Order: sequence, then structure tokens, then C-alpha cells
Amino acid sequence: MPLFLVRHAKAGKRSKWLEDPANDNDDRKRPLDDKGILQAAALAERLTDFAPTLLLSSPFMRCIQTLEPLGATLAITVTSDERLAEDNPFEPILELLESCPDNAVLCSHGDMIPMVTDALERRGMVVTGMRDSRKASVWVLERQNGVIVRGHAWPPPTID
Repeated sequence: MPLFLVRHAKAGKRSKWLEDPANDNDDRKRPLDDKGILQAAALAERLTDFAPTLLLSSPFMRCIQTLEPLGATLAITVTSDERLAEDNPFEPILELLESCPDNAVLCSHGDMIPMVTDALERRGMVVTGMRDSRKASVWVLERQNGVIVRGHAWPPPTID
């Protein structure tokens, strides 16, 4: 059964957000932009059929907002988990993946996801297809007997 590791949807430029004094120099509060909102809705549509029972997100607003449409569709609360935040070691995410139920959806950042997938590959995961960690991409991680054995990436949803 799979797990889904989502890169947050588009949230605009970090530098522009941080230069605005009204934002308190706090990148954790940066929200999705208009395209990101559409990407989040498209991700929800695609992931709903997998009937996830757990939605875990980095505590950064853009990650939470990426999973909120899915949570609303399924009547599940998005739970923040600091282990999924950016600029962290990747090992806690590996432990988190081991403990998640099948079909869980986790949302993290562009610095974390490549480190996690590289570590999984070093542990024996076979990657099929292209690698992708663009905004709103999804890694589908397949487990057998509690071990992640295969992974492939879905590209970001196409938003016109």
C-alpha cells in the first residue's frame, strides 16, 4: 500500500514575502498563491480516491494549505508535524514514514523531499520513472512488510 509525500504547492517568492515588514520576517506564514490554491485543489481531487486517513504537514502555512482541500473533502484534519518542516534533518521523516498508516499523505518542502527519497533509495527503494520535487509534485512510496521498496513521482498538476 502506498504513502504519498507531497511537495507544497506554489506559494510565491520567499524574498518578496520576507521584504514586506507586515509579514514579520516569518516565512512560516507564507500562504499559497493563486496558482498554488488551484494546485492544492487538483491534488485533493487526485488523492481522494486513495481514501487517506491521515494528513500530516509541515507547520508552514503553505504546506498546511496544500492539504486542506483534501482534508475538507474527506472530513479529516490536517495535523502539523515539525519533522516535516524545512531545514531539518531528514532521518525523522524516514521514521515518520515507517509509522504512518497506508495511504497517509504527508506534505513537506523542496529541500527535504530529495534528501528523503535519496535516503530511501540508499536503503533499497527502487525508483521508477522520472524524479520530481517541483512544487505540487507527489512521491508515491510503496511499502511491503513495512519497508518502502518502490517509489515514483507524479508531476505537478497542470494548471492553465
